[in-house]
Amino acid sequence: MIIDAHGHLGSWFAFAIPDSSTASLVRVMDRCGVATMCVSHLLAIGPDSRAGNALLLEEMAQHPGRFLGYAVFDPHDSEAVERTADLLATSGVVGLKLHPDTHEHPVDGPGYEPAFKLAAEHGCIVLAHGMFGSPWCGPERFAVVATRHPSVEVLMGHAGLLPAGFPAAAEVASQYPNVTLEVCGSRMTARHLAWLVGKVGADRMVFGSDALFLDLRVGLGRVQLAPISQPDRDQLLFGTMTRLLEGRP
Repeated sequence: MIIDAHGHLGSWFAFAIPDSSTASLVRVMDRCGVATMCVSHLLAIGPDSRAGNALLLEEMAQHPGRFLGYAVFDPHDSEAVERTADLLATSGVVGLKLHPDTHEHPVDGPGYEPAFKLAAEHGCIVLAHGMFGSPWCGPERFAVVATRHPSVEVLMGHAGLLPAGFPAAAEVASQYPNVTLEVCGSRMTARHLAWLVGKVGADRMVFGSDALFLDLRVGLGRVQLAPISQPDRDQLLFGTMTRLLEGRP
């Protein structure tokens, strides 16, 4: 069994996605042996969180059992708290998705504080885009969030994204037990992945592909061919994420 911890539905205005249909994604999941993908909708990350989150629920209903949902929390939406609370009460929605670079708001800033409080109340996961060197979501900001909200399981998206940031991401994950590294990204290689496993352990990491934004096959192949042990590979592909999901109320 494989669980993809970081996926998306829909299309993106400035990125080439040859086939952005959910049906196409499910076909690729079937070919790759991915049982479940945890997804947010790209429309929600971009211009319209309300419409995008609604589309997320529709797509989940059309493909029962294949997707678990991340509700996108928009720090600029005055009704985000109430709307997000309703989404978290929906079956199949397992967490929140934050994208500080798109929202241009720090992951440890005041606009996202209600999101982390909601996550603590609901016992859900928070997947936040991470990028070394970003003014909004560098690894050091995840350390601040982890200290403020020790009961919230935080996935650092892309493990810092850039190879120069992998050491900083590993340091944060090593120091804060509620920060787990999610490893998708076009700059990640199999050797980088193995290095991270050696630094923090596969039990502090989860596989993600960033599909449909990136190709699921490439991301999964990176893990399957990485120079790591089979037990570590299994931990990355389903063990850690299973533990995090089972920890929900």
